[in-house]
Amino acid sequence: MEEKEISRAVIKRLPRYYRYLGELLESGTERISSGELSERMQVTASQIRQDLNNFGGFGQQGYGYNVKHLHTEIGKILGLDQDYNMIIIGAGNLGQALANYVKFEKNGFLVKGLFDVNPKLKGVAVRGILIRMTDELPAFLQEHDIQIAALTLPKQYAKEMADFLVDHGIRAIWNFAHTDLHLPEDVIIENVHLSESLMQLSYNISRYSREHK
Repeated sequence: MEEKEISRAVIKRLPRYYRYLGELLESGTERISSGELSERMQVTASQIRQDLNNFGGFGQQGYGYNVKHLHTEIGKILGLDQDYNMIIIGAGNLGQALANYVKFEKNGFLVKGLFDVNPKLKGVAVRGILIRMTDELPAFLQEHDIQIAALTLPKQYAKEMADFLVDHGIRAIWNFAHTDLHLPEDVIIENVHLSESLMQLSYNISRYSREHK
C-alpha cells in the first residue's frame, strides 16, 4: 500500500507538537483538548485536528487527546523510536556546540565522532568525544554504523565532503554549510541556513516598526 503524501508544512509542525506534548507530560498533564493545545501552540484547533488526521487522528470526541499516547505516536512518526548514529564534520564553534547539545541523545541522535582538518584540534575532547582528523574518516566509517552526517564546515568544502560521505555509504546529511547541496535522490538532506532565519526575524522587526509608528 502506497504511503500517503504528507505536506512539508505538516511535517514541520510535528516536532513542535512533540515538544509541547513533552512539556505537558513533564508537568503531569494526562489529557488535553485540541482547543487547549491550540492556545499553547498558537495554531488553530482545526489545524491541529487536520494535521493529526493525516496519521489517524488519535483523539476522542469529548475527551481530547491522551498526552502520553499522542507524544509516543508522534515520536514514532518522526522516527524517534530508534537511535541514529551521527558524526559532525567541522569542529569549530558550531560543530562543538552541536556536540555539546545533550538533548540530541535524549531524542536518540548519538554523536559518535567529530572531525576537522585543523591539527591543533586533534585529540581535543568535546563532551567526551575526541576530535579526529578528516583523513581518519574512511576507516572510521568502515568501523562504525553511521546514519547521519552533520556538516558545519566552510561552504567551499561542503560539496566535496558531501560527495565523499555519499560514496562511503552515508544517506542522510544535515547541512549547516552556507550553501544548498544537491545530491542523488536516495540521499536525504536537510539544508539549515541560520542567517535566513535571522533575516526573517529582521523582516518581522522592520514590519512591526512600520506598522506601529
